[in-house]
Amino acid sequence: MITPQRVLVLAPHTDDAELGCGGTLARWTDEGADVFVAVFSTAEESLPPGARPGQLRDECHHALDELKVPVGNRFFHDHPVREFGYHRQEILEQLISLRAEVRPEVVLVPAGADLHQDHGVIHQESLRAFRHLTMLGYEMPWNHITFSAEGFVVLDREHLERKWRALTRYASQIELARPYFSHDTIEAMARVRGLQMKAELAEAYEVIRLRL
Repeated sequence: MITPQRVLVLAPHTDDAELGCGGTLARWTDEGADVFVAVFSTAEESLPPGARPGQLRDECHHALDELKVPVGNRFFHDHPVREFGYHRQEILEQLISLRAEVRPEVVLVPAGADLHQDHGVIHQESLRAFRHLTMLGYEMPWNHITFSAEGFVVLDREHLERKWRALTRYASQIELARPYFSHDTIEAMARVRGLQMKAELAEAYEVIRLRL
């Protein structure tokens, strides 16, 4: 895949961008892409007991620092977790605003088969807002029954390690011992996708729309 110049990542919650496409972002920022990340919920409901308010937003900033996403290229919204369906029109308007401000060449979104209700809303509304642009759906296997792996971004070892370093910035989620927050899981996924491309490591994408 040729490195795009302007990339917009749509993350329903803090950590989704890093989990779904962190290796790709590490590679593309290294190669000079201007990457923007929009987070639609700071997921206060996902904090462990006793955590301070705003902790996940701070952790997200530290994670995006690892991936070299400029501070000025980050957008945060505070929709309640699992309630995006009640805010569809507002989310669509935020996406349209992002389209005008960022002018992306490529948009990375949750894949169409993602079963999380918030991820589904972001996917569906992004189709309306960005239907004339190249759109790729990132993979989160714990949310999928099926996944169409049609596009691949090959990674170097350093890209994968930066993805993992970004994820380690989410101390609150590691404390909760989420099974997908492990180096072994992240590497295993990348190795399987790399095998499909005769490479060591890769991330896979659903090709939603391709504009050449």
